[in-house]
Amino acid sequence: MKYSVTVKLRGDFIEVDGNKIVVGVMSRPEKGKANREIIEKISGYFGVPKSAVKITSGAASRKKLIEVI
Repeated sequence: MKYSVTVKLRGDFIEVDGNKIVVGVMSRPEKGKANREIIEKISGYFGVPKSAVKITSGAASRKKLIEVI
């Protein structure tokens, strides 16, 4: 399933509404730290391993397309 993800800084939350997800991250967007935090939160929410969550586009953007296998 593919999801449109919007990232908010300075927050620790995840909101899912259909195929749209809003994720709050505490990590700075340096060296992939924020992307790793996003993957951890999404995998925890859906109960899948981190390897099942892939950022398919927008790795350097606040708007991302993520696929959960």
